Amino acid sequence: MLHIVFNEPDIAVLKQAIALDENLQGDVIQIKDDYAVGPLENIYLGEGKEARKNWWREVLAGGDYDGKADTDEVDDYKTIAELVGTMRRNEEEKIWIWAAQNKHDVSGYYWLLKYMQEFQGRVFILYLNNLPFINEKGQIFYPTWLSTIPAKEFLKAKKLARPITLSEFEVDPDEWAKLCSENKGVRLLEGGKKLSQADYDFYDEELKKFITADWQKASKIINQFLTKAKNTTGDAYILWRLKQMLAAGEYDVQGEIKNMKDFEVKAKTAQEVTSAENQN
Repeated sequence: MLHIVFNEPDIAVLKQAIALDENLQGDVIQIKDDYAVGPLENIYLGEGKEARKNWWREVLAGGDYDGKADTDEVDDYKTIAELVGTMRRNEEEKIWIWAAQNKHDVSGYYWLLKYMQEFQGRVFILYLNNLPFINEKGQIFYPTWLSTIPAKEFLKAKKLARPITLSEFEVDPDEWAKLCSENKGVRLLEGGKKLSQADYDFYDEELKKFITADWQKASKIINQFLTKAKNTTGDAYILWRLKQMLAAGEYDVQGEIKNMKDFEVKAKTAQEVTSAENQN
């Protein structure tokens, strides 16, 4: 059995669950790219793959994850090639795709589906949407991320495994193709497996709420956004958006605009705003 997850923290908790149940024995494989952000046009073709890689280079440049786009650390196409090879060589092998109710997992599922079609009947989905679990304190909660589910609770979740249907293999790729053709920058989960899209600046207005009249490290602003905003995304993406705002001259900045802890940001004073408007 091969288990597929979409977030690094999911690996550890799933391995803990596997250790508790021999029926779950198998390798855990992670799809690493975040398909909930960035360009999708022609994503399965060479030009689309390169366009997406170039976009990630731009997003990560000069930040905490600079250079990561050019490493083998995130190479989902290599991962898929190995996965498909394993499935073709061993006709008894099965795949379990684990996904929680968040845009990251659902976007990853849609991207992955194209490569799973030839194995219909051997590919199972465990989509833990709107399902109650018991946390470490014994309280009922509805997880949006797999990593928040205690390992022992995964033993209940395994009962939800079901084959991806022929209908899903027909309908879901069409839905994904439509999203790819729109070529927007941000995917949002409306409910179930329904994704909508927005422009690259979708998170900007919410992010601005955490920039005050006092100097704050960029890391503090981003952390507040990640912990308090209703809709969030990865810190690398938000750092990129913050830098876009600074490049437009919207805020005061001091320090070297590189890593999150390297510079501070504050709102411009009324006098600065008036002066800037007069210059324009």
